Amino acid sequence: MTTAKPVNAAPTSTYRLQLRPGFTLDDAAGQLDYLRRLGVGALYLSPVLAAAPGSQHGYDVVDPTRVSPELGGDAARAALAVKAHELGLGVVADIVPNHMSVVRADANPWWWDVLARGRDSAHASSFDIDFDAGPLLIPVLGDDGDGGAAALAELTIDDGCLVYHDKRYPLAEGTFAPGDTVERVHERQHYRLVSWRRGDAELTYRRFFDVSELAAVRAEDPGVFEATHAEILRWAALGQLDGLRVDHVDGLTDPGGYLRALTDRFRGWVVVEKILAPGEDLPQSWPVAGTTGYDALRELCGVFVNPSGEADLTTLALDHGVEVDVTAADLRARRHAAAVLLRAEVRRIAALLPPRPPRDRGEPDPEALGRREEAVAELLCAFDVYRSYLPEGERHWARAVETAARRRPALAPDLEAIDRRVRRDPRGEAARRIQQTSGMVVAMGTENTAFYRLTRFTALNEVGGDPADFAVTPEEFHTAAARREAARPHTMTALSTHDTKRSEDVRARLAALAEVAEGFTEAVRRWTERCALPEPALNLLGWQTLVGAWPIGEERLADYLLKAAREARLGTSWTDPDPDFEDRVRAWPGRVLGDASLRGEVTSVVESVREAGWSNSLGQKALQLLGPGVPDLYQGTELWDLSLVDPDNRRPVDFAARADLLARLEQGWRPPVDATGAAKLHLVRTCLHARRELRPRGYLPLAASGPAHRHALAFARTSPEASTPDLVVVATRLPLTLADAGGWDDTVLALPSGPGVWTERLTGRVLSPHGAAVPPPLAELLDTYPVAVLTRR
Repeated sequence: MTTAKPVNAAPTSTYRLQLRPGFTLDDAAGQLDYLRRLGVGALYLSPVLAAAPGSQHGYDVVDPTRVSPELGGDAARAALAVKAHELGLGVVADIVPNHMSVVRADANPWWWDVLARGRDSAHASSFDIDFDAGPLLIPVLGDDGDGGAAALAELTIDDGCLVYHDKRYPLAEGTFAPGDTVERVHERQHYRLVSWRRGDAELTYRRFFDVSELAAVRAEDPGVFEATHAEILRWAALGQLDGLRVDHVDGLTDPGGYLRALTDRFRGWVVVEKILAPGEDLPQSWPVAGTTGYDALRELCGVFVNPSGEADLTTLALDHGVEVDVTAADLRARRHAAAVLLRAEVRRIAALLPPRPPRDRGEPDPEALGRREEAVAELLCAFDVYRSYLPEGERHWARAVETAARRRPALAPDLEAIDRRVRRDPRGEAARRIQQTSGMVVAMGTENTAFYRLTRFTALNEVGGDPADFAVTPEEFHTAAARREAARPHTMTALSTHDTKRSEDVRARLAALAEVAEGFTEAVRRWTERCALPEPALNLLGWQTLVGAWPIGEERLADYLLKAAREARLGTSWTDPDPDFEDRVRAWPGRVLGDASLRGEVTSVVESVREAGWSNSLGQKALQLLGPGVPDLYQGTELWDLSLVDPDNRRPVDFAARADLLARLEQGWRPPVDATGAAKLHLVRTCLHARRELRPRGYLPLAASGPAHRHALAFARTSPEASTPDLVVVATRLPLTLADAGGWDDTVLALPSGPGVWTERLTGRVLSPHGAAVPPPLAELLDTYPVAVLTRR
């Protein structure tokens, strides 16, 4: 048994590892010494409970009562925790309370029992199933336009199971006898195998978004909570778990109630995957340290974007027919999500609501249910945040009702009826389902669709971001950082995650393009005339991705663009693929990379912004690692990482190469800023060790003086033992614009006064003992690296 850390203690930092059959808990244990030497505070693991066979991410849990045997089982988990604690590292686990995988019924014992026993199953209450709607629909059958009729003929019975290709389903007791036809046996079950196309409109169980293979779990039920969390809480009781990351908290029926139940039992550090809209705060009543950091990501990236680039990039998009009206594009995508992809959820909500009063005493309006469905869908599309949490945050609900009625005046009476019903019983089923479904509509409409259509400048199209907000000013950045320190000092901050659309270093290079927007847009016009992708929004995305992720191979780029095209649903989609369109997308990378002249032009543009991208990468990393909050490093991003959306960002990490470079740094090597990325590793190690040593708090913005003062972003913080600030971080903004203006010239940065001598830790340079009285010139302070980390002793 290991010794538990102090109750609610936050780690100084976390390092996210993506576990999979090819990188198990034992493999993770093998990297612990490297992480300790790097300066990491806690190991942060992707989900470790038993998942669907072959799972590459762990979010498809099939059995919450045991650790995945494919990852090494509980013995490997316990050994990892013991070793981590011996090395002074905490252990943070990612948990998935919202849903379980049902893609393989025979792999999920709870789901199997529900299929076999129906309402009488001991696990019938574990899933959000509408048993009153009839047999449980399982949308798995192929459909060539016949509604799945041909696929039904492919069903067989084998070893007491109903079999469809590689999928097996249980037979209820007494439903099969020799001589029975497969069709009759199928009709006697508590479930029906139906066309996959029926899932979006007719499904009788709640899912994760529109993924029918992930069935929602009723974590609000105390018995279900206990069953799904007993194993995790056991680890905590053994002192082998220090923190939790709660996945998709907005999908839960009652997020606040769930979190109170969780923190009553688990006394460690807890953060939640909650996407905050710009300016939105977590509900005050939630007993958690904060979010997983997408809100910080928007600010950390945005402050390195030059707002002057907006006009040229907008003109390019308009000239090519690419949507730039964010509100309109977002609304269209959300309406599609509500009316088509999530129609089953909308219909279930509408059935809970009373019709609006008839205008006369005649017969009820036969179209009333249809109007209620329209009203529900419109309301779900109208939230300016992901969801409300009534009765808390009532203003978000009120704004959504008002917006929906303004957009669709004919539905105002139905919306008023919904509003009255929900306000009268804010904890009732109708209120709960509307609120938890709005988050799905926003995520599927905005992040999963609109962000792939609004490709004016894709560095902005990130989880928690707003493509309409082109840049973050230094003043806005400082205000947000100070607010974070005051309100949620132990919230997580992030730059790259398993869910980001592109890595931090891709975004950093794209940010540099905003400084040379005129030249870049001219290049894109030339390139498009020679080799365009078959849809305008995808075309702009393709060129930006090629430059941002360069060098990138044909296969990686083709896989990414095909996924992006399907998500955008403009030329093809996941459910209705266009083979000709997709063939043209797959061929595009080869056409571009195979054209020596065109390839040369792309390379030239990349070279023009590569060093500025490195500067931005180092700057945002320094601000994250030493700013307010608990910084998370996504695996491998201590070197340059030019990954795209998953599964690209789950490629294997070369830890041996990183360990070799780290050993050289430990011997005093101070690497140049070059393509190896060693300078980033040097920065990460320096910042993490400074953070672990100082445990800084507070936040004091610092202003440079001189002609280039807007290009310096700096702040000071204070360790608990110090009476005055003893940590200063400086980053360079808009480096290309700075160079064009002649550099730093005589711009200086005044450092906080107080006893002691300032040392710049990246270079080892000791500043004059009078450094506070004589502000150091930024041309000297930043002559080796575009960032500085100063500490005072």
